[in-house]
This record gives sequence, structure tokens and C-alpha cells, in this order.
Amino acid sequence: AVPSEVLANEAVSCLNRAMAALRDIWEEIGIPEEQRLERTDVVRKHIKSLLDMMVAEEESLKERLLKSIALCRKELDTLCRELQLGPFETEESTILQMEKNLRTYVEVLQKQKQDRKQELKALQEQDRALCDILCTALFTIDTGSVPSLDDLDRYRRHVASLNTLKEQRREEFVSNKRQIILLMEELDHTPDTSFEQDVVCEDEEAFCLSEDNIMALQNLLQQLEGRRALNEAVCAELRARILALWERLQIPQEQRDSSAVH
Repeated sequence: AVPSEVLANEAVSCLNRAMAALRDIWEEIGIPEEQRLERTDVVRKHIKSLLDMMVAEEESLKERLLKSIALCRKELDTLCRELQLGPFETEESTILQMEKNLRTYVEVLQKQKQDRKQELKALQEQDRALCDILCTALFTIDTGSVPSLDDLDRYRRHVASLNTLKEQRREEFVSNKRQIILLMEELDHTPDTSFEQDVVCEDEEAFCLSEDNIMALQNLLQQLEGRRALNEAVCAELRARILALWERLQIPQEQRDSSAVH
């Protein structure tokens, strides 16, 4: 026999022994049969009340467990839909074990839901910051529902590509800015447009790395390089004219060297 059945039989034996002891006492005292019946009924009512209360408590526990199972099943259905998972299948078990299993799984899925939403929020913050710098459109994703694992994976790759693009444009900006400043100094050119002033003066981290700005930066560099090339061509032409003039005038080499244009 299982231990609980042994204890139940022991409880019945205890009750029988107690009733036998009461009957012996009543016999020795000389209590009439009618009063013995009354006393026995008091004992019966007391024991019945105690047992009824215990049964009610256990029934209440059973009802709470069944109610918890129903609520867990309902919440699991919702979580599985939100997380785009297949329906949760329960194995045959006791009410107590089933309630524990369902409650544990609800906690696991709630954690998954929270983790996904937190990652989505972090990706959105990174996306907004990058889009501000690159002047690009935000990633399209339904923020009203829990993102799927595929959604998060696509978003991660999108943010990674924006980071790569930002670094590429930043390097291009820094390189072009350095050349532009050198050319402006060489040409004795003072920045006269707001864009030129932004390029030369603005903090590198604050410069908007939009595609239009990068194109404008390349155009500015090409314009300055064109001006330098033009200046060099003019200088070369002037040097050629001077040399031709020296030749015509038969200027001595010493005099040429002392007045050479560099």
C-alpha cells in the first residue's frame, strides 16, 4: 500500500481506538445509554465538521489550480500568436504538474516577448540616430506588434549596413575636407557659401552625411582642383611667354636665373 493509504487506515484506527476509550470511560462513570448517544453524536459532528472543512479546503485548492490552468492556457494562446509560435501542446499529467508546467512556460514566453520588444526599441534608437546623420528613411516595421525573429534579424542587418555606410561616408568626408582646406589655403580662397563654411568649420561629428552632401562635397573638391589646374596652366603659359621674351631679347642666363619666376 502507498504511504497515504497506510496513514488513512491509521487515522481510522485512531478514531476507533478513541471511540472505544470513550465508551470505556462512559461505562466506568455510569453514563446512561441515552447520554452516550448524545456524546457520540457530538464526537461525530465534530469529526465530520473538521473533515468537511479539510475537504472544502482541498476542493478549493483544486479549483484554484484548474482556474490557473485555464488562465495559463488562454495567455499561452495569446503569447504564441504574438510570438508567431506553434500552439503549446501539453503532456498527460496531474493537475498540479500541469499547472506548474503551464505557468513556467508562460513565464518563458513572457521573457521572450519582453526581450524582443527591448531589442526592437534599441534597434529603433540606433536606426533613428543613423537616419539623422545619413538623412535616410527609417526602417519599416510594425511597432504595434511583437517582432518576429526574422523581423529582428532583418532589422539588425539593416542597422549594421547603415553603420558601415556611415563609416564609409565619414572617411570620405574627412579625406575630402582635408584636401578642400589645403586647396583653399593654396588658392587663398575664403569660404563664401554656407556649405563651404560648414565643411571647413563644422565639427566632423555634426556634419550631415547625406548623399546630397557627399555629392556636393565631391563637386566642391572638383571645382577647387579645377581652379588650381587653371592657375597652374596660366602660370605655365606666362612662364613660356617670359622664356620666349628672354630668348628674343637675348637675356643672359645669369640675369634670367636672378629674376626667374617660381
